[in-house]
Amino acid sequence: MEELVERLGRGEVVILDGAMGTELQRRGVPMDRVAWSGAAIATHPQVVRAIHEDYIRAGADIIITNTFGASRHVLEPAGLGERVGELNQSAVALAREACEAAGDGRPLYVAGSISSFLPENAKLAELPAEVARANYREQAENLAEAGADLIILEMMMDAANTTYAIEAAAATGLPVWVGFSCRPAANGESIVFWQSGRDTEFAPAFEKAMTAGGVLAGVMHSEVETLVPALSIVLARWPGPVAAYAHSGHFAMPDWQFVDVISPEGYLAVAEQWVAMGAQVIGGCCGIGPDHIRLLKERLPKRIPQKTG
Repeated sequence: MEELVERLGRGEVVILDGAMGTELQRRGVPMDRVAWSGAAIATHPQVVRAIHEDYIRAGADIIITNTFGASRHVLEPAGLGERVGELNQSAVALAREACEAAGDGRPLYVAGSISSFLPENAKLAELPAEVARANYREQAENLAEAGADLIILEMMMDAANTTYAIEAAAATGLPVWVGFSCRPAANGESIVFWQSGRDTEFAPAFEKAMTAGGVLAGVMHSEVETLVPALSIVLARWPGPVAAYAHSGHFAMPDWQFVDVISPEGYLAVAEQWVAMGAQVIGGCCGIGPDHIRLLKERLPKRIPQKTG
């Protein structure tokens, strides 16, 4: 991790991988009706590893484990509750194997993913605090014990769950990266957290959430068009490194709808704008595949603009 920290400190652009769940679906892996992509660790591990390898060959520096849907509250309703530890550790092992197989000896890093994703049959809009804390802690410990280099929190879309997840991840001693999901408010006048049913202003909630910890903040799993205004909020309030990775298409459980997915060239154009703003960890979320990542690696600037003033 020291080399990665130094790269970020020098203002270098670092390439994250792209989507896992939607890439599994593209390759014919059925999405679980409860756990979405989480079950694929058990049912299609070699496809998971092959996708990791394709992102590495495309130029990704950081590989995210297929654990977005692998917390206890997701796996248990899918009938996989007894395998939570095993599956999270297997996901890290698959990412490590891919790094060794496809990395050609260059520095690569495995980020253990923890998300706010809820199972499709969840009766609540959010988890009770004690359940969230326990499950995030369990998952973070499993990812750390399996050898993840860092914990990446994904689809953080409300202040409470973000705080619980940061605290759980930080307790492992690993670096914690925090990825927020945002959308325009119903009135179109501001940026709010992604959560449905309420419009929570992102700016003050972001500042409060990051006081819990984290060494990198970013905007992810948000519409391409939302990235610029959301990143502006993050960059104005966060002094450390910033990440950006959008999604393209939309979700209708259990499948991602590949409708009007942005082209690699179109994604490069918007990613160039994010880099110009100061975001330096760039990748892709749902709908964004190896071809997108390859173009980012080949054509994005190698450094963010030097800050002045």
